[in-house]
Amino acid sequence: MYPDSIRNVIEGFKFFPGIGEKTAERLAFSVLNLEKEQVNFFINSLEDVTSKVHPCFICNTLTDRDVCLICEDKFRSSNVLCVVEDSKSVFLFEKLGMFSGRYHVLDGLISPLDGVNPEDIGLSKLFDRVKNENFKEIIFAFKPNIEGETTSLYIKRVLDNLDIKFTRLASGLPIGADMEYIDGLTLERALNDRKEIE
Repeated sequence: MYPDSIRNVIEGFKFFPGIGEKTAERLAFSVLNLEKEQVNFFINSLEDVTSKVHPCFICNTLTDRDVCLICEDKFRSSNVLCVVEDSKSVFLFEKLGMFSGRYHVLDGLISPLDGVNPEDIGLSKLFDRVKNENFKEIIFAFKPNIEGETTSLYIKRVLDNLDIKFTRLASGLPIGADMEYIDGLTLERALNDRKEIE
């Protein structure tokens, strides 16, 4: 019932998670009300994000530089490393402004049931980094579920011979929760009350 050009825009919006037919239709008709400059800005932004954004050479978080701004920041603590599942977690911590250490982003979590093994999530890059830098503490900031626990214990076992304290975010994070949906206060308390892994 729609012209092909509108139908294509609707189908394009449906590529995004959580966007169904009705929402895609509303967004498509909103595009028709945008100024030409706004449309061009959006088009250029999409092209830029897909062509320029890549993992940081050091920490693996998303950036449009060789080395991200966090790794370039000489004022951040080089003694504490926060290991996270994805770049969204880094941006979440940074928005809250409560962590001043370094980050390392994995390519997911170990999940044997889903066929995701240690070699599939970029752990060798993490291990090389830890052995070459002088971290005193590693914080595991993963989802509080079996995959997060498995990944934490695996990393700890491999690096246990080093003089490093291993901690995880404190309880208060609900089991199975997705990091991006946790409110800032809960996350801040969990970070501040982190526990050492025995």
